[in-house]
Amino acid sequence: MKQSLERYFELEKLGTNWRTEILAGLTTFVTMAYIIFVNPSILKDAGMPVAATTAATCLSAALGSFLMGAVARYPIALAPGMGLNAYFTYAVVKGMGVPWEVALGAVFLSGAAFLLLTLTGVRQMIVEAIPSDLYAAVAAGIGFFIALIGLRNAGLIVASPATLVELGKLSSPTALLALVGLFVTAGLMVWNVRGAMLWGVAITTAVALATGQTAWTSTASPLAALGETALKLDIGRALSLGAVEIVFVFLFVDMFDNVGTLVAVGKRAGLFDAANRIPRVDRILLADATATMGGSLLGTSTVVSYIESAAGVAAGGRSGVTAIVVALLFVLALFLVPVAGVIPAGATAPALILVGCLMMKHTAEIAWKDLEVAIPAFLTIALIPLTFSIANGLAAGFLSYVLLKSIRGKGVHWFVYLLAALFLLRFVYLARS
Repeated sequence: MKQSLERYFELEKLGTNWRTEILAGLTTFVTMAYIIFVNPSILKDAGMPVAATTAATCLSAALGSFLMGAVARYPIALAPGMGLNAYFTYAVVKGMGVPWEVALGAVFLSGAAFLLLTLTGVRQMIVEAIPSDLYAAVAAGIGFFIALIGLRNAGLIVASPATLVELGKLSSPTALLALVGLFVTAGLMVWNVRGAMLWGVAITTAVALATGQTAWTSTASPLAALGETALKLDIGRALSLGAVEIVFVFLFVDMFDNVGTLVAVGKRAGLFDAANRIPRVDRILLADATATMGGSLLGTSTVVSYIESAAGVAAGGRSGVTAIVVALLFVLALFLVPVAGVIPAGATAPALILVGCLMMKHTAEIAWKDLEVAIPAFLTIALIPLTFSIANGLAAGFLSYVLLKSIRGKGVHWFVYLLAALFLLRFVYLARS
């Protein structure tokens, strides 16, 4: 049995072993385990119960990571994505007034569309058609969006009738707690401490408990509370609402998040073949799509591939065993972590701010000296946080990209023209409504 598994996962061919793979899986888990606390804290603002979304977060991460490891056989872990959970809560539920059950239905539909596009090969064509500068800009814009939410939740940035926003009252308990958490977590990160964000959340929560900013309450275990969100999605109403834009954003951002992770982790692990392609890429995409659909059924936002998988690869992970270990640890976390409801906003806000910081690295992938791409990239990055809408940023980026290329007499891929036309129709519709 052991030898059969070693052959299936190609451990000898990849130059790895069971011990290395298990340690790599543990490393990946520790670096991304903050999502167990941060995701429920964001979905809570959408009106979703914390204990149930904690269970959904762990189980959807376990499902996606297991599929990636067992079927695609890659050391890539999955979990509900940062950025898309913020879009789910703040843009769709709070911004558009869509009930969270309907928003979950839209997530399911995006996963189904993802699956269909993968099976038909269309998704690969879309990925090849979109300029890399634009999806780098989308990633950076989402980073600013996440950081803005973190700063707001921390009370460090507040609304102002005179200047739109201003510095919050730094002497407030939440702001002080968030500042402590921010510098503790940042300090751990610059010292390359494994699981720095998770430790930061834990230490800040301990400070909050000691200072009376939060309190431990006896509540049901996350798994027992899962029924509050599981199978509560409303696909019918999502269809009747005509949630094409919502589904498109979930699908689009997930697509490029997944591709970016594949490229980053694949290059670091040496997974590309001689033709610079990743073998079994269809299985990778199928695992991602299936995990998103499963996550919506459990009660969480879109599940994506995690760039933190690179930490496990750096520790020697090369096969699907690494991802399977991550899956098992997420299941175990259901029984070991406290209910996330005890963690105050001041403890999770630093993680959001620092995740936003990490996502800024994508700006280095943009050709800033070429104004034909620099201007669309800037508009994308700026308008996502400033309009509190990923869709607006995407639309501005695509439309300006096509316009500037046309002015210069240059053509673009026909699919980019199609996307730009759809975004233009969206703006016309918004102007009339």
